[in-house]
Amino acid sequence: MDTSIATQTLVTLRQQTPAPLVIDVRREAVFKTAPDLIAGAVRQDPATIGEWAGKIRNNAPVVVYCVHGHEVSQNAAKVLRERGLNAKFLEGGIEAWRAAGGDLAANANTGPQEPA
Repeated sequence: MDTSIATQTLVTLRQQTPAPLVIDVRREAVFKTAPDLIAGAVRQDPATIGEWAGKIRNNAPVVVYCVHGHEVSQNAAKVLRERGLNAKFLEGGIEAWRAAGGDLAANANTGPQEPA
């Protein structure tokens, strides 16, 4: 099973139904100072994954991302897969998404949100 997803693949999947649930799992300190997030993404603190992972529908495809697609998002995707979810991490994180011209939304710094 592939554990990652390329930026262009995510662009394509977001146009399909059901679109994947995209979750920003950047660490709290990084997220609070970030100017933006992927448009349509929800924010979840990776430190509290045990609290919010169970609220995600089991059949929903999930893509998590951090800054560069390394430790934080890879670990979050692994934990979600261990809980039976179809979760992948975004290769290159939000930096690769931004470089590819992906849709972004202003960060209102609202903190954790309820997953759909």
